[in-house]
Amino acid sequence: MKTLVLNAGYEPLAVVSFKRAIILVLNKKATVLEGSAARKVRSATGEYELPSVILLSRYVRVPGTRNVPLSRRGVLRRDAHRCAYCSRAANTVDHVQPKSRGGRDSWENLVACCLRCNNIKGDKTLNEIGWTLPFTPKMPSGSAWMVRGAERVEPEWDEYLRLSNAA
Repeated sequence: MKTLVLNAGYEPLAVVSFKRAIILVLNKKATVLEGSAARKVRSATGEYELPSVILLSRYVRVPGTRNVPLSRRGVLRRDAHRCAYCSRAANTVDHVQPKSRGGRDSWENLVACCLRCNNIKGDKTLNEIGWTLPFTPKMPSGSAWMVRGAERVEPEWDEYLRLSNAA
């Protein structure tokens, strides 16, 4: 189970293991905002709810303008693991403007792609093969993308991720 860590301004910072979260709480460096009453951790001296969301005691500033780091996993996640060309399950990424023709590694030039479409497209441009994209690729936004380790968002985190988007 993972735990969402918020700074004193309720901005999401990271996702940590429940063990790390419990250590922060026991050392009075954080307080539990959301826990799982059904799931408990027992020690020799007590019983604790598994924390789902914790709030750090000290303020840790999050820079206002941060770019989401580009990664293969991030492109697949942004495109919901669906091929940009045929909408089937995607397992690789494709350069819209091929690298051999000056295409860069960027959020705007990479899309999720299935192996079949990737092989058909090869190093051709979309115009050359008559394909179009159903969307314009761009860098994802939102607090869930800024949180280190938030590959899968837990339902209990929604309220806290919404709070940071409103600010």
